[in-house]
Amino acid sequence: MTVILPVALFAQEDQVVLFHGFPWGTSVQDFTAAVGEPAHTEEFNGLQSLVFRNIRAFGYSAFMVAFFSDNGLEGGTFYFETTGLEELMRCYADIQTALIALYGPTLLYEELGREMRIYETSWNLSDGYIYLRVNTRWWDEPVTLWFSSPELTRLLRGN
Repeated sequence: MTVILPVALFAQEDQVVLFHGFPWGTSVQDFTAAVGEPAHTEEFNGLQSLVFRNIRAFGYSAFMVAFFSDNGLEGGTFYFETTGLEELMRCYADIQTALIALYGPTLLYEELGREMRIYETSWNLSDGYIYLRVNTRWWDEPVTLWFSSPELTRLLRGN
């Protein structure tokens, strides 16, 4: 039997958060010049969303949404495509390990075990917020990785 304990650690505050290799404020034009044309775009509440399919991130195929304001890139989400519970769990663990190596210890961290439940890891850094989540109860739901700039984080939290 595996016992999983949450470990509260402090995140490193001096890390630069990048979304798919791009800093906050990157223009839509520069982003699409490097990534390619999106499969779909829409606007909602002053944010333009660009949807991309078949993006490689952290060694996995993903569906990606990038969010832009008048100030440029503000955030984005990866939805990782996996087949079956084993790959879902491996994907989450691989991405979690890579993010810990990039951004250091985190405020919310749980080691992935064999229990059927929701796992999450997050970083609340001065340069952005990162949230990784997987629900092992429903392995047809993707591993989800969210990035947001400090401005978008404040907006979403209502501050």
